[in-house]
Amino acid sequence: MGVKKWLTLSLASLLILTAAGCGGNNSGGNAGGAQGTPASASPEASASAESSPKAATPVKVALDWTPNTNHTGLYVAKELGYYAEEGLDVEIVQPGAAGADTMVTSGEAAFGVGAQDSLTLARIQGVPLVSIAAIIQHNTSGFAAPVDRGIKSPKNFEGKTYGGWGSPVEEASMKAIMDPVGGDVKKVKQVTIGEADYFTAVKRDIDFAWIFYAWTGIEAKLRGEPLDMLYLKDYAPQLDYYTPVLTTSEKEIAENPEVVKAFLKATSKGYQYAIDHPKEAADILIKAVPDLDPKLVQASQEWLSPKYKDDAARWGEQKASVWKDYADWMYGLKLLEKPLEADKAFTNDFLPDGQ
Repeated sequence: MGVKKWLTLSLASLLILTAAGCGGNNSGGNAGGAQGTPASASPEASASAESSPKAATPVKVALDWTPNTNHTGLYVAKELGYYAEEGLDVEIVQPGAAGADTMVTSGEAAFGVGAQDSLTLARIQGVPLVSIAAIIQHNTSGFAAPVDRGIKSPKNFEGKTYGGWGSPVEEASMKAIMDPVGGDVKKVKQVTIGEADYFTAVKRDIDFAWIFYAWTGIEAKLRGEPLDMLYLKDYAPQLDYYTPVLTTSEKEIAENPEVVKAFLKATSKGYQYAIDHPKEAADILIKAVPDLDPKLVQASQEWLSPKYKDDAARWGEQKASVWKDYADWMYGLKLLEKPLEADKAFTNDFLPDGQ
């Protein structure tokens, strides 16, 4: 969760195949006679061509993690035929070792699920990723601890052990929410646990960790292991950034803008359906990914569905101020080498006008 280390990759060269067109053989009539009709343009052939459906455009979408309720709208749009209505044949895949950002950048996937924090780092390093929609309008992540640890305020982090993945952004985020309440981040013991299971780690090694409440927090509730959850956005406005987001590449936008527009039109319908029908949307995700815990999916979906759009005018809407405030905060802490050109990092241009 949160920022993951961006790996610099050499992108493979793309092989562009150019098809040579074959000209039609239009036959003229004899002198003084009517012009002949080419066989390829006969009424029967034309009618047949018009009745044949166009082949759907294949589109690959790379998730950021294993399927969960952050992704429900994608599965809904596929299952209910919204993508097919837009002429798209969408395949939803897990990211593998390379990660969704790399798959999108290299062209292996047209779209991906990412986050503002990692995309900000990527843009600074010259990676041409663009956020095209906010999947969730406000940051639902934060620091969580079992209630028996007594962490009711960021100041209570003092003297406790935090388990994370070893990124400098973690300490900076902790400091950002501790400072306003008089806490000292240097009094927090930090250990690296990587992708270790949260529930195992808090029983054995740590007191608190950074989680997304919609999944891990809901799971804790279902397990009868209640948490104290301190949301980042409640203590530091600059940390109310977009996570997750839908991404694409500058190349995809330049070369296939109609595909980007069609994809977002259908995806918007998918998320709106999940907003309006959380139970049915959860059932669709469970059907698509039967290995998921149905009770967790249903409870998570019920909690998360109102959060997709929240107070925004439409699902997916992004604000320049959110991108700028977070990047300025990172730059001020020297976590970025240079300021972010926020207006190039995201776009609302492909979102449908109304939902």
